[in-house]
Amino acid sequence: MPRGGLVAGVDCSTQATKVLVLDPDTGEIVGSGRAPHAVTGQDGARESDPRQWWTALAAALAQTGRAQDVGAISVAGQQHGLVVLDLGGMPLRDAILWNDTRSAPDAERLTASIGATAWAERTGLRPVASFTVSKWAMLRRIEPQTASEAAAIRLPHDYMTERLTGRAATDRGDVSGTGWWSPSEERYAADILGLPEIAIDPDLLPDVLGPRDRAGELTGAAAEELGLPGGTVVGPGTGDNMAAALGLGLAVGQPAMSLGTSGTVFAVADRPTADPSGVVAGFADASGRFLPLACTLNCTLAVDRVATWLRLDRDDVAPAGSVVVLPYLDGERTPDLPAAAGTITGLRHATAPQQVLMAAYEGAIASLLEALEAIGDAMGGLDPAAPLVLVGGGAQGRTWRDVVRRLSGRPVLIPALEELVAVGAALQATVVWRDEAPDAVARRWRTSSGTQLEPEAADHPRLAEIRAIRDAVVATESLSGAGR
Repeated sequence: MPRGGLVAGVDCSTQATKVLVLDPDTGEIVGSGRAPHAVTGQDGARESDPRQWWTALAAALAQTGRAQDVGAISVAGQQHGLVVLDLGGMPLRDAILWNDTRSAPDAERLTASIGATAWAERTGLRPVASFTVSKWAMLRRIEPQTASEAAAIRLPHDYMTERLTGRAATDRGDVSGTGWWSPSEERYAADILGLPEIAIDPDLLPDVLGPRDRAGELTGAAAEELGLPGGTVVGPGTGDNMAAALGLGLAVGQPAMSLGTSGTVFAVADRPTADPSGVVAGFADASGRFLPLACTLNCTLAVDRVATWLRLDRDDVAPAGSVVVLPYLDGERTPDLPAAAGTITGLRHATAPQQVLMAAYEGAIASLLEALEAIGDAMGGLDPAAPLVLVGGGAQGRTWRDVVRRLSGRPVLIPALEELVAVGAALQATVVWRDEAPDAVARRWRTSSGTQLEPEAADHPRLAEIRAIRDAVVATESLSGAGR
């Protein structure tokens, strides 16, 4: 392989930065690296110093052993995080991460200001605590001095791309998760930026690049710090969910479910979507189309915690019987219950720990399947013949696979590639470097090749039982919130 002939994809996630180096002709992974991040906070707070993302990128690139052979690079970042910078490009404070739930009251006030329907129509979103717009409103409320000193407002991937190139740039996929950009108009929503709770000068925001636009080339300083060749091409980058969809080469209407610390369901759409309920976020994607998506805060981490409490291995389960677990250990985003705690019902003297663990799996998957139904409604239907693509760490777990098949009634496709966010970022780097269509690269790399599992008969009674308990909890939480 000639010098500069490889591509690098970066997954700057909540917990770590992961880098894959690939051969752009075949998609073969020829190097990989990973370096952790520290996340701090309690009582709903989740924050990280953005500078450690850069340090982690340098460490992960060094681990690959192939940094000097990279000709193009793109960064996929955790969505929605709020990074505020001073005039010198230095962070004014730690970044407020997507899973920080403190801005829930700000989200409620923003929604009330123009109404849920207007928000959905303008931005594809209804404000919840996860979105950047709510975090910015919170920062202006609790740290007005910091907000007034902000010379730049960035998402995590924007911050990394700017350090690579010196250019303030984002992409349509990631920016569609802020709450101040319009997927239908493909531009910042001036009326949203002008709301009293927001009051953002558009000059503080980055340029929005198209799916095949270059952000630029690596600066000399960045090349020296990271060990990359000078002149390395830098793609526009995107959000982590958009990168995963790009890496998979999803067809329009094909559903996907990602089982990680959080859970997500999404599908590629050919038109914008708007859901005033807030269950479905009407994002844009990284290919020029759209990506309606729903996210839960509690997925594999919550179920693993239940297993630890019960002193069970992850797959040591038994039919749940009457037990229902709603594993809302960190509050919840879908349903929108930021202050909720976990709930267990249906316990008997004869209940075994293995039944409780199975119920935790079912509670996590039930929320995702209901959200997938909402995505289908927003899109006008999913492809009924397409298998459900299952990705993320949980996709490798036997019980996760079994529960998804039993509760969904769909065939399940598990791609062989596991680090799909980094693969998607590398695919984007290839697209902008070689001016190729992303679908063509995905087919050449065979990114969706894997194992297909046949469906089981959908267990509709069990889903109905879980949802009935969930509805009761939602009603209780709503009444409690009304009294606070």
